[in-house]
Amino acid sequence: MSTLRQFRKGLNEAWDTLAVGWQRLYRHAAGAITRFTPARKAADPEGQEIGMHGTGWGVLAAEVFDDDDHVVVRMEVPGMQKDDFDLQVMEGFLVIRGEKQVDRERTLGRYRISECAYGRFERAVPLPAAVDTGKATARYRMGVLRVEMPTTAVRQRATVKVEVTS
Repeated sequence: MSTLRQFRKGLNEAWDTLAVGWQRLYRHAAGAITRFTPARKAADPEGQEIGMHGTGWGVLAAEVFDDDDHVVVRMEVPGMQKDDFDLQVMEGFLVIRGEKQVDRERTLGRYRISECAYGRFERAVPLPAAVDTGKATARYRMGVLRVEMPTTAVRQRATVKVEVTS
């Protein structure tokens, strides 16, 4: 076999391995990948527009616990306020929506400093059991959102808004 054919064969095998690995990663991480929609352009205190840049995708780390009495969802979402969240339970999912705002951009000597800016996000977390949506509670402390919902034997189909407390 010629060197060129060996190279092509090796390249094809490497590509196949990469494709299989990517598909496996996507299957395992698809639930955690969150779409971020760029927010409107904001203005810094001097009136200059601050553009929102980024890949549009990110990971919001979340944990789901089911202890037979309650389903608890904990999600890391630092830099927000409790009023920045829109939580709903619908069709067996906890839907978490929010928007991060640009704080500011400034120049300090030869350095340009830009604070975090992510835009709007939405994440649907599948619930492992039917929950009593009327008794759902949520609190946000130190960058972690915690939503607790008592389990029930009857699956509810209504969409219910859950208020966040401190």
